[in-house]
Amino acid sequence: MAVVGSYFPGRGTLIEQTFLKGQAHGEAAGLAEGVLRILEHRGIAVRSETRRRISECTYRDTLRHWLDRAFTVSQADELLDELFAVEEPDC
Repeated sequence: MAVVGSYFPGRGTLIEQTFLKGQAHGEAAGLAEGVLRILEHRGIAVRSETRRRISECTYRDTLRHWLDRAFTVSQADELLDELFAVEEPDC
């Protein structure tokens, strides 16, 4: 039987922390790609600056919010107009 979970030989080690950071980065990149693909599929043009901000955002809650809104916005910049995450200014 396989055990599901993050059980590194030295839990809390730098190796595990690095792994988890990489995992979070990968999840954020996937969410950003999803936002951009939905906009593309809907035929909504995305300016290069908007594309860069979405792609470089690392806050998963912000990206999830944008992913949900990507289905209903009429312009890509509307996603950034309502930047709800005041504590996450880097997006």
